Amino acid sequence: MPRAFARISFTPSVQQVQERYGAREANRAFELSDDARDEIGEREAEFIGERDSFYQATVGEEGWPYVQHRGGPAGFLRVIDSKTLGYADFRGNRQYLSVGNLAANERISIILMDYRNRRRLKIWGRARVVHEDENPELIARLEMPSYRARVERGVVIEVEACDWNCSQHITPRYTETEVEQMLAPLREQLRQSQTVAAKPEVLGEGALELTIGAVRQATPRVRVYELRDPQGADLPAFAPGAHLRVPVPTANGIELRHYSICSDPARRDVYEIAVLREDAGRGGSKALHAAFELGLRLRCEAPRNHFELEDDGRPAVLIAGGIGITPIKAMAHALAARGAEFRLHYAGRSLREMAFVETLRERFDALRLYPSEQGQRLDLRRALADAPADAVIYACGPTRMIDAVVAAARELGLADRVRFERFSATASADDRPIQIELRRSGRSVSVAPTQTVLEAIRLAGVDAPSDCNAGHCGTCAVKLLDGVAEHRDSVLTDAERERSNLMCICVSRARTPHLVLDL
Repeated sequence: MPRAFARISFTPSVQQVQERYGAREANRAFELSDDARDEIGEREAEFIGERDSFYQATVGEEGWPYVQHRGGPAGFLRVIDSKTLGYADFRGNRQYLSVGNLAANERISIILMDYRNRRRLKIWGRARVVHEDENPELIARLEMPSYRARVERGVVIEVEACDWNCSQHITPRYTETEVEQMLAPLREQLRQSQTVAAKPEVLGEGALELTIGAVRQATPRVRVYELRDPQGADLPAFAPGAHLRVPVPTANGIELRHYSICSDPARRDVYEIAVLREDAGRGGSKALHAAFELGLRLRCEAPRNHFELEDDGRPAVLIAGGIGITPIKAMAHALAARGAEFRLHYAGRSLREMAFVETLRERFDALRLYPSEQGQRLDLRRALADAPADAVIYACGPTRMIDAVVAAARELGLADRVRFERFSATASADDRPIQIELRRSGRSVSVAPTQTVLEAIRLAGVDAPSDCNAGHCGTCAVKLLDGVAEHRDSVLTDAERERSNLMCICVSRARTPHLVLDL
């Protein structure tokens, strides 16, 4: 089944030109699609309802196309049903070119633009002009009561095809309202900053200097930061799954926080990180949102990777929960560039709160979305059971999701092919206080249920090496001299845990009330 727009547009002459420029095979997929895209779906209806203008093309009797801009209040182009659109045609310059063209040729095409998010929707259809004396109920339905402009007629469009266009070459532009929305949090941030001490010009002490070149509000709580070389030079290459240790000014001083690089690894001009503001967290994300602004310079370390993508050509199943999409997005870019087979499952509370949804929709046909507020749940067992026999499974997200992925993979005999990354140290409602004896330091440290062993040790003034703080790298592993550990890391082998008595203190806890560590 071809997509409807391909059936309409891929005429013999178009196909010949595609052949000449080597694009015939790439476009053949549109002619073999499972989705005809000949109706207005939920996504399209939402997009149309947010637009305040569009461009329409009609064809005159001499064969010349005529392109015209139509504008009005947001939502003035109405979705009547899945096959029908309509709009109130306001009085203009009284040339009536589009209306006259439609009287002779009912064909019409429309492009709706979202410059801010670099999206565009194309619609093909057949239009008819309707006057109030012919159908007053329809005209009343198309009118915008709050818009004081004279309605001369209505235009009703029977949809034959619709399709989303790629974002390439769309220059971001913003309406006055959108600019005000973006400036509001920055103005509030500026107001708050006037009451605190001046920020340093450069944060951190790493060898890699970066500057914040752009800030985007991806969702109500997620901001995307573009980090670039201050002089515009290429940045060090990174592999998908890599993260940056970013200096963040907190109440306790400058702390290093880990954020996955979510941009396309093929790009060398920018690193993108996306930060979810956790209002109930430890304060790092809120501090970052408050302090990180355009032009701020950071001294970071080179990207590190504890969540590596295999490069052996095997298919992949990518699973992301919430902000866990950040390393998964970079993996999807890399897999697509290789031409590798993969499936991308992305779960979240709602589409509004899921970052990068539109970018992922445009780039990856393998994307499947699961917004729980719409009653869509990711069936992990089915997703893994339906995967190719040799697929490697990559998962990043909340602890509950990671545990469910591991459990489903174990049940299906796939545990050895699961790679995962947790957001941070995991906590459990069953965690109890622990008493830690540090043998070499001669210190005794109490660990509260809400603390990690690493945090408690450092608060006691004892230095301990660490890197990822999520149990992925093994940097913080120390020898356990007495007691029984509850291992929660994903890096130590059974031999390292059982024979070498190692324990990752950034995430693991204790099965006994007392532990003795070689620190």
